[in-house]
Amino acid sequence: MLAIVVENVPPRLRGRLAIWLLEIRAGVYVGKVSRRVREMIWEQVECGIGDGNAVMVWSTNTESGFDFLTLGANRRIPVEMEGVKLVSFQPEQSPGAEEGGNS
Repeated sequence: MLAIVVENVPPRLRGRLAIWLLEIRAGVYVGKVSRRVREMIWEQVECGIGDGNAVMVWSTNTESGFDFLTLGANRRIPVEMEGVKLVSFQPEQSPGAEEGGNS
């Protein structure tokens, strides 16, 4: 089983994903494909993501039973601890924080 979730990606990429996978909700694609096809699909995501973000999760023979990849800016960051992938959250940036805050 494979699932891909995309946010803020160009319509062209969404159309490409719909060729191989079923879009069950806006930006949520699922299907059952081989490793080779999964890798080819992820290459399409990498090439067409623009300013958006994506996560791909698939069934595999690991302790958790799945693995995942992420791409693009997102507060959720994959972290590996003792061989298990977990997700860490970055703190939200307040408006103006990039400019040094209030002076």
